[in-house]
Amino acid sequence: MITITPFRALRPEAHLAKQVASRPYDVLNSKEAKVEAQGNPASFLHITKSEIDLPESVDIHSQEVYQKAKENLDAFVSRNIVFRESKPCYYIYQLVMNGKSQTGLVCGSSVDDYENGLIKKHEFTRPEKEQDRINHIKTTGAQTGNVFLAYKNVAAIDQLISDWKNERNPVYDFVAEDGIQHSVWVVNDTNTIEKITSLFKTVVPASYIADGHHRAASAAKVRKALGDLSTEGSDYFLTTLFPSNQLYIMDYNRVVKDLNGLSSEKFLETIAEKFSVQKVSEALSPAHLHEFGMYLDGQWYQLTAKEGTYTADPIGILDVTILSDHLLDPVLGIKDQRTDKRIDFVGGIRGLNELEKRVNSGEMAVAFSLHPVTIQQLFDIADSGNVMPPKSTWFEPKLRDGLLTHLIDTHEEA
Repeated sequence: MITITPFRALRPEAHLAKQVASRPYDVLNSKEAKVEAQGNPASFLHITKSEIDLPESVDIHSQEVYQKAKENLDAFVSRNIVFRESKPCYYIYQLVMNGKSQTGLVCGSSVDDYENGLIKKHEFTRPEKEQDRINHIKTTGAQTGNVFLAYKNVAAIDQLISDWKNERNPVYDFVAEDGIQHSVWVVNDTNTIEKITSLFKTVVPASYIADGHHRAASAAKVRKALGDLSTEGSDYFLTTLFPSNQLYIMDYNRVVKDLNGLSSEKFLETIAEKFSVQKVSEALSPAHLHEFGMYLDGQWYQLTAKEGTYTADPIGILDVTILSDHLLDPVLGIKDQRTDKRIDFVGGIRGLNELEKRVNSGEMAVAFSLHPVTIQQLFDIADSGNVMPPKSTWFEPKLRDGLLTHLIDTHEEA
């Protein structure tokens, strides 16, 4: 069973919440972050993407950037943009997108649980991305990025959270510029806090990382690096736990820079050995497993995996596995999607137009759209101890950075 804890969040004053809340640091680049934060000195991007406040010549992974993040965080406190909660609390975080609601519990999750496999993973991590977050956490003393966890829903937990929401007003309630509504309630009643902690300790056997593998891995490595200087705060990391029946996974698509020396005609001929290939008249978002969209030379195609290209095991049945094993690797020569610079990944929230745009611009040669992975597939893979190919799942809506930050540089109160 898993261990969670309330914590004293660093969070914005209510009237500034919408200004502070920012998109996650890893869904936009430095230029996009600079534009988004322009004219908004309260944007949390000044902390999560602090290079926007430095000359463009500065390496975004230099210590100067992490130090600037620390300076900006201290300035947010001194300017009363954010404050520290007076006692450890849980927080309820509801997001509404296109009329669909999902509600999670913001808490500290145990680093021990992560290291002991009770917080289950489904992806490998990239060392350079881990190091970036390690440096950010160690320098700022704060976990600013939320790890998105799923768990198999429990009626008693659902009811407790629903009752709290229905009986109290949220401390934050705003609609962001992308149309997504964000609402946060503070759970500060001691008896309720104890009940929540006990429920997860007794009826939730495991949680699953949906989004935030690098943030979780970094938190564990920071604690290890601190050694004797580790604190109670560093024993936990910032997470939001969502019941699985409320989650929505979008497609996570691929674009590739070149055809590995093949002409378009030869490429089409080669992939036809493993896929049925058919021209279609419009952009294709696959409706079924083992079906793919492909955009090449201004034309969309429907690819259907032939029998024998997939198996029934948790990994072998995945479309990302089929594409990797029978097209990306043998035909396009992409052996490791984590490190190969010829491939990039496009979250489904950006739409199929983004795939067309990147191919039509000449930046990429071919694009592939995939059917989304299901939450049950994610659970099956994590439970089996396997990992998916990189960038297999894209969850929406995204949690905003800055609304709730977990500090590790002081001992949390009991």
